[in-house]
Amino acid sequence: MIVGVPAEVKSDEYRVAMLPVGVEELRAAGHTVLVQTGAGLGSGLADHEYLRAGAELLPDAAEIFRRAELIVKVKEPQPQEWPLLRRGQAVFTYFHFAADRALTEAMLHSGVACIAYETLRDEQGRLPLLTPMSEVAGRMSIQEGAKYLERPQMGRGILLGGVPGVQPAHITILGGGVVGANAAKIAAGFRADVAIMDINMDRLRYLDDIMPPNVNVLFSDRYVLREELKLADLVIGAVLIPGAKAPRLVQEEDLRIMKPGAVIIDVAIDQGGCVATSRPTTHSDPTYIVNDVVHYCVTNMPGAVGRTSTFALCNVTLPWVVKLAKHGVDAAVRRYKPLAEALNIYEGEVTNRAVAETFALPCSGRFVG
Repeated sequence: MIVGVPAEVKSDEYRVAMLPVGVEELRAAGHTVLVQTGAGLGSGLADHEYLRAGAELLPDAAEIFRRAELIVKVKEPQPQEWPLLRRGQAVFTYFHFAADRALTEAMLHSGVACIAYETLRDEQGRLPLLTPMSEVAGRMSIQEGAKYLERPQMGRGILLGGVPGVQPAHITILGGGVVGANAAKIAAGFRADVAIMDINMDRLRYLDDIMPPNVNVLFSDRYVLREELKLADLVIGAVLIPGAKAPRLVQEEDLRIMKPGAVIIDVAIDQGGCVATSRPTTHSDPTYIVNDVVHYCVTNMPGAVGRTSTFALCNVTLPWVVKLAKHGVDAAVRRYKPLAEALNIYEGEVTNRAVAETFALPCSGRFVG
């Protein structure tokens, strides 16, 4: 199979979808790998490393899209890439369809097979291709929150850990999954006062067992949420329903009870955001203010730490790329249930139920169930 790795074109995206070792493994299995010149530079990976691994380097993304049977990316195809896609081709990347109707319609129209990292679910029910980026985003959320709480960034002028004689920041984390747990670990290390909210009591009991004393767990309902918003200096939106749009937990009127200069980091923005006033931003222009509350809603947070994120992502995606290249999409999806879970769109049909329900579209059962 011919596998293509174009350079990412989304704003401030520094990751690359394949390491040189991935090229080496695919080449050893008899596949051809096309890599766009400079694709790895944002992650500290030089062109000569890909050449040495056996890649064919091409300067033009259009040529890669034209020749490749399987496109491996990090972020969803951008509008300038849509015309390059063709029926019979497969794209393996993060899609987050539920947050973007235009992308969904474009992929349906293109006829490509869209295999989404974020919905690949293993036999234990985990999301192994989403987990490493959720770990990165969760840890980054506290870094970014600390920065934007500084007064020059229009925050409250709060040091997360406080100092002797001065209370630390209060951090409210909405969701106790991978993002929330990783955010809590870092926040606890800063000696902040942390609360994690979730509706899953089993998860809350687990978090209560493993978290340090400055992390409290709370069952999430509207009353408790509003009380937490009154206290919060920093709110981390960490809610996930795989494949579906994130629930809106914080309404616009809720901002009026928050402290002026409080910060919201909505990590759920990739799936539409869990705050009603959230809208996608970029690393170049990451924040805006609504009702005196600073909003940070960057849709590719891990892209800012490209080297860490690239290695973490490629460690888990490569085995699935190898399977897709070996068997082809149809056979691989029928052979491996996790890939069937990851297939969101196939030849003009939605195959993921959560995406179909989000846009009131029919869901094909061609490969699932």
